[in-house]
Amino acid sequence: MEMSKRCRATDPACPVTRAIAVLQEKWVLHIVHALLDGPRGFNELGREVGGCNPTTLTLRLARLEEAGLVMRVQEVDGGSRSSYALTDAGAALSDVIQSIRSWSVQYLHHAEPAADDGAQVDGAQVPSSEPAFERPFAERPRPTGSVMTGPIVQSRTQAESDARARASSVAASD
Repeated sequence: MEMSKRCRATDPACPVTRAIAVLQEKWVLHIVHALLDGPRGFNELGREVGGCNPTTLTLRLARLEEAGLVMRVQEVDGGSRSSYALTDAGAALSDVIQSIRSWSVQYLHHAEPAADDGAQVDGAQVPSSEPAFERPFAERPRPTGSVMTGPIVQSRTQAESDARARASSVAASD
């Protein structure tokens, strides 16, 4: 895939740099991913994202509102409850999330996460007794000459551990 115009990563006018500045913040893509299924109240969103403390969630939602990706919606009954929903610009990130999913399935994992109810994933029946991933990324053989050691592997291992913990907490809450 070739971009029509490349710009420097340090150029604040670069559209890629501007997008990365918003999307790279911790929890942002998790929030967008959760809101792709529809509006969520603050507490529900916090539970779905998992691991994000309320102060950080408040800051990220404010940043996403400022960027025009999320909007706060008052409940119809006129009460004090509100929820958060994606704007059209935020919903357009579904293509980005889908691309990340496809890339992850192709390069980070041999299989999709197993569905809790033995449901079908991409047309194949996945029994619920199957592990979420065939083998964790850190345990897969590395290509010859790989230099993936140290903090990179540790951060991936931590990310996998965090993902497993979130999956466990979701399964426990069901």
